[in-house]
Amino acid sequence: MPKLCESEIEKMAIEELESLGYTYVSGVDLAPDAPNAERQSYSDVLLMGRLRSALAKLNPDTPTDVIDSAAKRLSRIATSNLIADNEDFHKLLIDGIPVEYRNIKAGYEKSDQLRIVDFDDAENNEFLVVNQYTVVQNNNNKRPDVLLFINGIPMVIFELKNPANENATCFMAYQQIQTYRAAIPALFTYNEFCVISDGLEAKLGSLTASYSRFSAWKTADGLSEAPKFADELSTLIHGLCTPSTIIDYIQSFITFERSGSEDKETRIVKVETAKKIAAYHQYYAVNKAVEQTIRASGYSKKTPAQVGSSVGVDPDEYGLPNAKDQPTEDHKAGVVWHTQGAGKSLTMVFYTGKIVRCLDNPTVLVINDRNDLDDQLFDTFADNSALLRQPPKQAKDCNDLKELLKVASGGIVFTTIQKFIPDDGESVYERLSMRSNIVVIADEAHRTQYGFDAKLRDIKQNKEIVGQRIAY
Repeated sequence: MPKLCESEIEKMAIEELESLGYTYVSGVDLAPDAPNAERQSYSDVLLMGRLRSALAKLNPDTPTDVIDSAAKRLSRIATSNLIADNEDFHKLLIDGIPVEYRNIKAGYEKSDQLRIVDFDDAENNEFLVVNQYTVVQNNNNKRPDVLLFINGIPMVIFELKNPANENATCFMAYQQIQTYRAAIPALFTYNEFCVISDGLEAKLGSLTASYSRFSAWKTADGLSEAPKFADELSTLIHGLCTPSTIIDYIQSFITFERSGSEDKETRIVKVETAKKIAAYHQYYAVNKAVEQTIRASGYSKKTPAQVGSSVGVDPDEYGLPNAKDQPTEDHKAGVVWHTQGAGKSLTMVFYTGKIVRCLDNPTVLVINDRNDLDDQLFDTFADNSALLRQPPKQAKDCNDLKELLKVASGGIVFTTIQKFIPDDGESVYERLSMRSNIVVIADEAHRTQYGFDAKLRDIKQNKEIVGQRIAY
């Protein structure tokens, strides 16, 4: 039996992507010296013709010269800071390219945001899988294994290693990605996530992720975990790379988190940006939670991307809008469980970012039961304000909370459960708002469901009672 080689892994990945709706094009056929070349030079990363066509299709009322200018704007993202460039592109991708032009018919200046990708309808975009795509930058000649292009933009890179070579591991594929990043950074300006595989294992990670942060995608359908010895690369491709899933993932499950650290000697605060992407369990948990929130609220609108096109959600199993056993508008969205270290805080960030768009900017109220945890979670949300489209606020007390809830819509508010206790010690709790567009997230919900009646518990040391503590 012949040994499986790297080219066979590459061929398998391409064929599976084709089965999902991608069009295969060899990078050789796109090269500057090809008969039907789509690149003027090997330093060109974008397929400009396809990009212009996509912009014109998605923005039909925009003049041609404005389309050309927008395409050039994307091609000229180039500073000395790759992470800043990548974030700049991602913002344009999600929010659109800001343009201004004169509407000749109407006779006035018009401002607009040109769409790069149709996030509501995957079929309205062009998906290509390309291999042998040579990129030359600063005299560095590199050729990544497989690239996924959406509307002419290389958004995903696959680095594949030979499973028959015991030295060609996933870690070697990760190191190769780092080599590409240093040698041809222009390619990574537009990268949304990276995939590495040695033919047995397959993992995905972000542009800034360490190897330990690359993780497997463990389900192909979101309903059941793939068998232990299933092909991990195939599972990842079918679970994440379907056109509807990948655009939903790019729109709602990628964030740029800022964190500051102070130098102990100079006292200078250094702010660093880390690009973080959702793991598979976060992706499916958030989409199911959003579906349930929409059902519980009775809200009819579903986008973005129809909440992942209900990817991995069995209506009968999870009680979504079509289920017969759950009423709509019961205001109870449900519970999401996490084990320690599973990324609960980021799951809450991704959920909040998506529910803000799906419910037309509701107010999100985040409740905790400890001040230190409230501060920690608040900091996480503040560090990811770009994804949330607004900075969060902390309520000082119950009166401050009422003031923060007096808006008609919008806002992310943090508070502790203790702030709801009446000042006079009575058991009558004041209604804080009559609005229906408030989504409440209770962190560590189980600890605050036991009632407010305090009890004295004995504190023991070596079986002797040494004191008492108040417990709820």
